[in-house]
This record gives sequence, C-alpha cells and structure tokens, in this order.
Amino acid sequence: MPTQHPQGGFKPRSDLVRTLIERGHVYQATDLEGLDAAALAGPISAYIGFDATASSLHVGSLVQIMTLRRLQQTGHRPIVLMGGGTTKVGDPSDKAAQRPMLSDADIAANIAGIRKAFAPFLRFGEGPTDAVMANNADWLDKLGYIEFLRDYGVHFTINKMISLEFVKTRLANEQPFTFLEFNYVLMQAADFLELNRRYGCTLQFGGSEQWGNIVNGIDLIRRIEGRATFGVTAPLVTTASGAKMGKTVEGAVWLNADMRSPYEYWQFWRNTEDADVGRFLRLFTDLPLDEIGRLETLGGAEINEAKKILASEATTLLHGPAAAEAAAGAAKAAFEEGRLSDDMPTVEIASSDLAAMTYTALMIATGFATSNGDARRQIAGGAFRIDGVKVADANAVVDVSAAQAELRKGNTRKRLVVTG
Repeated sequence: MPTQHPQGGFKPRSDLVRTLIERGHVYQATDLEGLDAAALAGPISAYIGFDATASSLHVGSLVQIMTLRRLQQTGHRPIVLMGGGTTKVGDPSDKAAQRPMLSDADIAANIAGIRKAFAPFLRFGEGPTDAVMANNADWLDKLGYIEFLRDYGVHFTINKMISLEFVKTRLANEQPFTFLEFNYVLMQAADFLELNRRYGCTLQFGGSEQWGNIVNGIDLIRRIEGRATFGVTAPLVTTASGAKMGKTVEGAVWLNADMRSPYEYWQFWRNTEDADVGRFLRLFTDLPLDEIGRLETLGGAEINEAKKILASEATTLLHGPAAAEAAAGAAKAAFEEGRLSDDMPTVEIASSDLAAMTYTALMIATGFATSNGDARRQIAGGAFRIDGVKVADANAVVDVSAAQAELRKGNTRKRLVVTG
C-alpha cells in the first residue's frame, strides 16, 4: 500500500486535511488525495484506539486526542475506541517486551479513569458529528477462537506479519514474541472492520508506530467488504533535545487532575524548550496559526511569554480557564514575586516522620526525585533548596522547624510542605 507524507505539491481542498497538515498531525497517510475528496463529500467518521493500561492517559496521548478534536472542529465525527478487549493481549508495536497482564477488573477501572480525559476536548452526543465512545470488548469478547481464525486469520499471512517493523525488531533482538501478541494485529484489524460496519468508519488515526496495524485493517476491509478506507499516522512527538513527550524526571505527565494537578500541568508546558514552542502551540492549542507564527519568532526573554501562553492555553483545554488562571497566578507569585500561593502543590508530612527523614527521602516523598540515586545526583548538583537555602548533604536529616516550608527544585518547580 502506498505511503504518502504531507511534504510535496499536494494542496488539500478540505478543511480536515488542510488543518491536519498545517497543525503538524500528519506523518504518513495511505491516500491523502482520496481522504481529501471523501472529507469534501460529507462528514466522515474516524477512530483512534486507546488501550487501558493505566487509570489515566498522559501527555504522550495528547496528540491523538487533539487529532480527534481537529476532526470534529472541521465537521466530522470522532470515534474513541476503548481497548477493553485488546488490552487483554497488549499492543506489541511500541514495546521491546511483553506488557504485564491485567485482570478484567483492572481494565474496567482503567477505562473509567481514561474516559475523563476526553470530555474537555470532544463533544459527545447523538448528532452526526458528535463523538462516539465504543469498547472493543463488546465484539472481541464474543468471538470464538475457531470463528476468529476462520473469519480473520485466513486474510493474514505469516510472511506479511513478520515483515512488520516491530516484529522484525523483536526477533532481531532475540526478544520473546508470543503467539498472544502476534494476534494483536488481527484484533486491531478486526476493530477497524467492526467500526466500519457499525458506524461507517472510514479512517483510522494512530501514532507512527501503528502504521503496520492500520494498513492491515484497511486491507482486511478491502478483502471482506470491498470498501476503500484510509489511514493517517501522526509523528512521534519528542522534544528538541530528543526526550519522549510526556515523560519527565518525576514520571509521566498524566491528564487526570488527581494524578497531575493543574498547577503541575501548567508548569510542564511552561518548561517547554525554546525550539519546541511553535510546534507545540500548533499541536496542543487552538490558537490561530497567524498568532502562533508571531509567537514563535520571539527571542530572548520574550520567548518565556510565549511559553506562558502555551501553558495557559493547554491547561485551559484540559482543566478549564479558572484552573489555568489559578496555575498561572500561583507560578507568578512563586517565581516572579517570591511569595506562596494557595494554588501551589502541597504535601503534608507528619512532624514525627519529617524529624527522622533525610533530604534524599524528602525529595522522593514530595515527588522531586524518583529514587535515592536520583535525589543524591540532584542535591549534588545544587538543584534542591528549602526556604531558599541550598541543600548540601543528601544524607543529612531534614531541619525544618516551622509548620510549613517551601521546597524548590531548580528554577521552575516548587512544593509547599506542611507538617501535621
């Protein structure tokens, strides 16, 4: 199947394809001209699948959520597919080893948490362009093994499947690739076919690592139903320094507020590298492109104002304008005015525990470090302060006599510790 990249002479006529390209959502596509024509002909339905491997999605999934948002903004219907069935197998396409198995109860709980991430970005309802949320457990759980092999397995060859990049990589590295994981490709293809039958879904979006899975789904629909469908992948989003999007020293940047506060979410975007500001404004905000063009030309200290706009716009989309304003205000109070704010993240530690706690343990307890070694490295580098005083000895016992203390890591991270 031909692969198309958005670079080149193609000039889209549809709002959908033009917006996706201008905003940076397209890395590969199976047939951009055909998709462009289909989008002009009337509302189309498109889906992205999300496996339920955790109780929240993180920023690494945000480009996919924003892709569905662009779809709806340009007059089409998004389908959010929860992987209640596929999570039981585990997607091997971006993993060097098999995922741990989750129980049905764990998967159900994770789906309940993940659902929260979509409400701020998509409009759900019964209208022709209102978003739909489906769960592939509704059909995959009902498939009998012989039925599955007969109806779907006959359309896949071992030759083709071992040519998939993630399969070749796993085999080349002599990593186990189980028969269970091998079936994931068939299950995802079956999802596209089922959504095509139920909702008239003609387009699958995904990350760049999903290309092989998407193409197999398109081929299955062509073989069984004789219908043409489309696939578009987004680029892998990394920072200018090469770090994977959504990962920080403190861990994943979760979308659910109970796992990453609006203030911390705002700070994540505020800490964007200079070279990423324009790209992230296009991908993760609704700001007009001409305004983004102006902001990304700023240099020197002015680029920090663009980062604050990025932080506030991204936080507004997820948590609402009030939370974004409070986060921006707390950051200004802490870093520009040198005062504490009620909106600063607070960690409560019992006085008796704090009295016996080393600075290394305190950094871990407050989320500033992920391990003893990480804490010691940061302290040795002079990155950790309490009430403005640099911590010098990682193994010393914490000396905090007041009822509360301000913890600061570098120039952009603060916590308030309250003893009780």
